[in-house]
Amino acid sequence: MEAFVTQASRGRFGLKNQQEVEKLLTPAEVAALFRVDPKTVTRWAKAGKLSSIRTLGGHRRYRAAEIQGLLSGSATSKR
Repeated sequence: MEAFVTQASRGRFGLKNQQEVEKLLTPAEVAALFRVDPKTVTRWAKAGKLSSIRTLGGHRRYRAAEIQGLLSGSATSKR
């Protein structure tokens, strides 16, 4: 899933180009990366282990940069 910003909101939030919009992931996408169930990802967010953003509909989204950082950190700690 890619973050989407309309022309109107781009001006409203001061975004100059598409690169400034951070990529957000769904719980299912994060779960696939960590090879866990999506409910586990939600539990991690509730416990404060992951930060999440809520959509207007109340769904959780996770910053791809944060998730990639956790993945790269966990890969080096296992060695």
